Amino acid sequence: MGSTEMDGIIAKVESRERLGMDDARHLYRSGDFHELGRLAHIVRLQKHPEPYVTYVVDRNINYSNICVCGCRFCAFYRAPDQPGGYVLSREELAQKIEETLSLGGTQILMQGGHHPNLPLSFYEEMLRFIKDRYSIHIHAFSPPEIAHFARLERCDVPTVIARLRAAGLDSIPGGGAEILVDSVRKRVSPNKCSAHEWLDVMEEAHRQGMRTTATMMFGHEEEPDDRLEHFFALRDLQDRTGGFTAFIPWAFQPSNTAISRSPETAVSYLRLLAVSRIVLDNFDNLQASWVTMGPKVAQLALFFGANDFGSTMIEENVVAAAGVHFRLSAEEIRRIIEGAGFVAKQRTMAYRFVESENGGSNNSSAQG
Repeated sequence: MGSTEMDGIIAKVESRERLGMDDARHLYRSGDFHELGRLAHIVRLQKHPEPYVTYVVDRNINYSNICVCGCRFCAFYRAPDQPGGYVLSREELAQKIEETLSLGGTQILMQGGHHPNLPLSFYEEMLRFIKDRYSIHIHAFSPPEIAHFARLERCDVPTVIARLRAAGLDSIPGGGAEILVDSVRKRVSPNKCSAHEWLDVMEEAHRQGMRTTATMMFGHEEEPDDRLEHFFALRDLQDRTGGFTAFIPWAFQPSNTAISRSPETAVSYLRLLAVSRIVLDNFDNLQASWVTMGPKVAQLALFFGANDFGSTMIEENVVAAAGVHFRLSAEEIRRIIEGAGFVAKQRTMAYRFVESENGGSNNSSAQG
């Protein structure tokens, strides 16, 4: 690609002009690494001119690892008759939530496998158990789980979402997106919902007034254009609903999985992160992925478009099952953010600031 064409794309980004697929493809394939970082940081500062980087104190609770999907990228699940399968008891769930609250946590991220024998009432009762006892935000049940519940219950997705909301569900995480291209999904997760179904669950959640996040797991068996198609599918939905609070891309971890390949490098992660910040112009927030890339790369991500450091991950099991074991406390996250020259701000799922130790207000918005 000639320098004149690239100069034109750069000028579009700098003037806040929306990129189409051809421009995004050229930028992703041919853009200079440092120039991509510069452009993504410009977009980030346009959205968030204040020197804040946010994070959330929460815990990943996997209520069960029993799953019938058999996704080739997953090292965490157990088949129904396989040793090591579990469903958390109410006592175990309560202990995990109490520990989270004692550490200043404001929410739990709760996901599990596609259990073949648990009715929708099980999940409703679990939500009510939590809400009856604890003041905590429940960010739970990814779109594939909700589609799975609907199939088991023989009802439609709007009914499932409405029933879960009534039982106490506050928001929906973007898990299970992987790559939103069905040709890829058929190879790596053939028993999971389609890309269209994933998007439909999110659109329905937004229609019912729920906020959600969006994710991408890249670096397995997809092509660069598949990643871009994923971005544009999310951007189109966000144009219609405005219901996504953040985008979180993370790199596939191949150890202990059925996909044999080398992990993504820091450079490939930062390139993708930068392009996502530029293309997803209607997303307010972009999260760094320290859980998969480590704290040093995540700190660099703050100059490649990210304005959020994600979660403290008081507990994390899925990535750990693939052999990656980064751990950070809230204090360490604040130190990393401040070491990059930003001001660390704890937030909620909706990107509202949490009252700090020095008495700061929690009524301020974390969105620029």
